[in-house]
Amino acid sequence: MHTSSGSPAGPAAGTGPAASGSAGTTRTSPAVPANGPRGRGAGIGIALLSALAFGGSGVAAKPLIEAGLAPLHVTWLRVAGAALVLLPLTWRHRGLLRRRPALLMGYGLLAVGGVQACYFAAISRIPVGVALLIEYLAPALVLGWVRFVQKRPVTRAAAVGVVLAVGGLACVVEVWSGLSFDAVGLALALGAACCQVGYFVLSDHGSDGEDAVDPLGVIAYGLLIGAVILTVIARPWTLRWEVLGGSAEMNGTHVPALLLLGWIVLIATVAAYLTGVVSIRLLSPQVAGVVACLEAVIATVLAWVLLGEHLSLPQIIGGVVVLVGAFIAQSAKPKEPATARKDPAPGGEGRAAVVTSGVPSAGEGLSVKSSAT
Repeated sequence: MHTSSGSPAGPAAGTGPAASGSAGTTRTSPAVPANGPRGRGAGIGIALLSALAFGGSGVAAKPLIEAGLAPLHVTWLRVAGAALVLLPLTWRHRGLLRRRPALLMGYGLLAVGGVQACYFAAISRIPVGVALLIEYLAPALVLGWVRFVQKRPVTRAAAVGVVLAVGGLACVVEVWSGLSFDAVGLALALGAACCQVGYFVLSDHGSDGEDAVDPLGVIAYGLLIGAVILTVIARPWTLRWEVLGGSAEMNGTHVPALLLLGWIVLIATVAAYLTGVVSIRLLSPQVAGVVACLEAVIATVLAWVLLGEHLSLPQIIGGVVVLVGAFIAQSAKPKEPATARKDPAPGGEGRAAVVTSGVPSAGEGLSVKSSAT
C-alpha cells in the first residue's frame, strides 16, 4: 500500500516545497503545489497511472505462480530486476549508505522484502482483491501503533475509520460463513499489512527533520537491499527457469511468461515507483494518498476481468467500506497541536516550519504506496 503491495514518494507534510519568505517566518507545505491547477491535474493523472501500475502486479504474478514458480521466486525476480534497472540511482545517492544505513536496511527488509513476499504468497492461496483489501488494514494498524505503542491520543474520526476498516474486512472474508477462505492466505495478507506498518513508521522517521532523505534513493537502495535479503531466503538457484521460457494461463488465455515478468518488473515496480514520486511532488501527500487508494479497486477489477476472480456483492460492499475506513484512518488529523521546528535555510539562517506529529499516512513519507503490490 502500497505499497499496496501489494501500497507506494516524497516528503511528509511539513517537509515539502515551502512558500518563499524571509528567515524567521512560518511556513507550511501547500495543499496545492506552486505550479497551479494544471500541475495538479497532471499530478492526479500520473498518480492514477501509478495506481494502475501497482494494481496490476498481482494479476501478472498469479499466473506465473500457477505455472510453477514459487511465490518467493516471483518476488525475487521482481525485486532483483527492478534493483538492476535502478542501479544508477543507487550510485547517485551513494551517500545514503553512510547517512541512514538503518533506514535503508529496514526499508529493504519490511517495505520491499516483507510486504512483497507476504503479498505474493497470499495471492497464491486467496483472490488478489481480497489479499490487497486485507493489506489496506495497514493505516488502521498504524493508528494502533500510535495509540498503544507511542501512547499518543487519536481522534474520534480515526477510531471510526478503524472500526469501518475492520467491519468491511469482516464482509470481505465473509466471517458469517466460517472464514471459508484459506486461513494461511489470510494470515499472509495480514502479514503484508503488518509490514506496511513498518514502512509507514520508517517513512515518518526518514522524510522529516534536518536529515531528510531523497525518496528515489531510498527506493533504489530498498530494492537493492531487498534483493540481497531475498536471494538468501528465496535461493534463486533452485528457481524453475524453464517456466519463464513458456507461457502462463490467464483465465484460459496463454500469455508468454517473460511478458508477464516484464510487466511486473518494468511497469508494476520501476514505472509505478517513479510515477509515484512524480505525483507526490505535484500533489499534496493527502491527495496522492486518496488516489493511491484506487489501487485496490484497480487490482480487484483487473483480477475479475483477467483472472476470473469474481467477488460477491457483500465482498464488494465490504471492500468499499475497507477503503473508506482506510482513507479516514490515514487522513485523520492528530490531536496534538502543531509544534514549531527549525529548518536550516540555504543561507544558513533558521526558518521555522509548522509540522504536526500525526499519523503517517499512505500519502506521506517515502512513497505514495509502498513496494507492497
